[in-house]
Amino acid sequence: MSLTSTAHQLATLASGGGEGGGNHESLNPYVVGAGAFLALMLLLWITTRFNRDR
Repeated sequence: MSLTSTAHQLATLASGGGEGGGNHESLNPYVVGAGAFLALMLLLWITTRFNRDR
C-alpha cells in the first residue's frame, strides 16, 4: 500500500463516498449525546466522591 493510495482511500472515507453511510437507522444523535453526557456526569460525581480531602 503506497502513500498515494492510502491518502486517496482516507479522502474517500472522509468525504462519505465509501460503502454505507456509517450511521445506523436506529441511532438517534440526541439519545447518544444525552447518554454520553449522563455517563460523564456520573464519572464526575464518582471522582468528586473519592476526592473529599480538599
